[in-house]
Amino acid sequence: MGTEGLNRVLYGSKLRAYTLMRRTTYLLTLVSVGLLIYAHGMAQKPATIQLLFNAIDAILSIFVLIYLLRILYAFERKKFLQRTWFEGLLMAIILVNEVSTYALQESVIYTFFEGIDIPLSVELYRVVVSQLMLLLLIVELLETRVHLKTLYFKPTTTFLLSFLFLILAGAGLLMMPNMIISPGSMRFIDALFMAASASCVTGLAVVDPGSYFTFSGQVVLLMLVQLGGLGILTFATFFATLMRQGIGIKQHVAMFEIMESESLFSTKHLLRKLVVMTFSIEAIGAVIIFMTWGQEVQFESLGSKIFFSIFHAVSAFCNAGLSLFPEGLYTEPVRFSYVMHLIVAGLIIFGGIGFPTIFDVLSPQSMRARLDTPWKNWKLLSRITIYTSAGLIILGTVGFFLLEYFNTLAHLNFAEAIVTSFFQSVTTRTAGYNTVDISALTVPTLLLFIFLMFIGASPGSTGGGIKTTTFLIIMLTVWATIRGKRYVEIGNRTIPHSVSYKAFSVFTFAAMINIFFLFILTITDSQFDIFRLAFEQVSAFATVGLSTGITAGLSDTGKGIIIISMFMGRVGTLTLALALSTRASTTAYKYPETQVPVG
Repeated sequence: MGTEGLNRVLYGSKLRAYTLMRRTTYLLTLVSVGLLIYAHGMAQKPATIQLLFNAIDAILSIFVLIYLLRILYAFERKKFLQRTWFEGLLMAIILVNEVSTYALQESVIYTFFEGIDIPLSVELYRVVVSQLMLLLLIVELLETRVHLKTLYFKPTTTFLLSFLFLILAGAGLLMMPNMIISPGSMRFIDALFMAASASCVTGLAVVDPGSYFTFSGQVVLLMLVQLGGLGILTFATFFATLMRQGIGIKQHVAMFEIMESESLFSTKHLLRKLVVMTFSIEAIGAVIIFMTWGQEVQFESLGSKIFFSIFHAVSAFCNAGLSLFPEGLYTEPVRFSYVMHLIVAGLIIFGGIGFPTIFDVLSPQSMRARLDTPWKNWKLLSRITIYTSAGLIILGTVGFFLLEYFNTLAHLNFAEAIVTSFFQSVTTRTAGYNTVDISALTVPTLLLFIFLMFIGASPGSTGGGIKTTTFLIIMLTVWATIRGKRYVEIGNRTIPHSVSYKAFSVFTFAAMINIFFLFILTITDSQFDIFRLAFEQVSAFATVGLSTGITAGLSDTGKGIIIISMFMGRVGTLTLALALSTRASTTAYKYPETQVPVG
């Protein structure tokens, strides 16, 4: 029987078979995720854990069988395999591991990890399976009507809800007994705080992640940082395009508005390049960090060293600032690993200048085009973000060096003091790592830090703050007003008044929110002076993560305020306002003008 004959035989049952396969996949995905959560966070007995993972292996085998049936029922099988190559690769890995584990009594994955000196413990196996199941669940949910209904929301609303979901899911996972080293479970407010800090890539912590969480808990934090850094919608849409037939026009419109790309056509390609470039930069950063740990920095095993390198690379690029060392990068002897500090600073800069700028300046395609046409300049946005970021980094480096030379830098030589000053200038704007004792800084330095934190990173980046472009537009508008100019100009271009209004709106919202929350903190946590509370509040809102050491001592109400600040700072004040607002019925009118004295 030829291919056409087989297709004719299967044609009559194709619709029923696809319906059955889809329903089976939904059901088994939910069951397996439930089993994973229980095995990952609740189960204690090894026999119970083994039984649960045997059940999950059985479900994975059914997924492989369903994929093979989908190939059979796909009448253009070659195109189907090309379209679902990534899913096919995952199914092939599962099949090989299942056969080797249950038929040959030797797991290929276990043997591989043992070969590179990483013992594949039950916890690491959980992580591998968890990642796979989460991937499959996202893809399946993307094809349900439940997901399609969310597209009736405004893109900004969907964006907000995705972060809210990520924080709550993360808090639920962190509250499980197996996530922490000590007996019992984490308090809800503390779990919510850590989940919000990781998801909003802030870095403030009420516990020490390295000594408080188990390896599973640390991996959950890493996943929250990665998903929060790029946005869960970005990953969900990317995997939908990677593993299935693609995404519809509504998803394109949502991603277009969230990512602010130039056209709907460019959104799909930009999304793919965004995720690939993120993983590439993080992977390169992890390898270099692995090679630049100081000899004095000791790790339990090679696997621990690899995980620490990956964790800090992802945390740095996503501008999260979370560290597995007790005092962050200030912990001895990590504080003296100056080459590693420069690598971390580089990752922070890449994550903070924004993806549009990275694509315009550093993507291979753009670099080749610039070699062919060297007279062609960067885009205006790239010039603004790079020059403004460079100016702020220089300001912070020089300011910190001069203000702290006889204080926290007194015990360092000139070169070490310069590297430390540069690192603190870079990390203060949004990442939150520290290689000096923040509580020992002088008041002028803390004021400088508050200024840099409030400005933050650039648009389209993983960082927070009001953004470098907002700061520059405000400065240019003020300068144009002082000079009596009618229009704001930059780079031989005129900035529309609407952009200036938007910049001042962002600044006003941010200032009002910080002042209001600071007022509440002075009531709920009056044991701390207002300056420390102001530093903590701005650090949370700008998703920086620097602290003078008061985070763990905040009251539960104070922690709640900081959680809200981190959330609002990550999603953006203007995004939040647009999501909650109702559009005016019409704007096609204008009242008579009048003069009001200002200043």
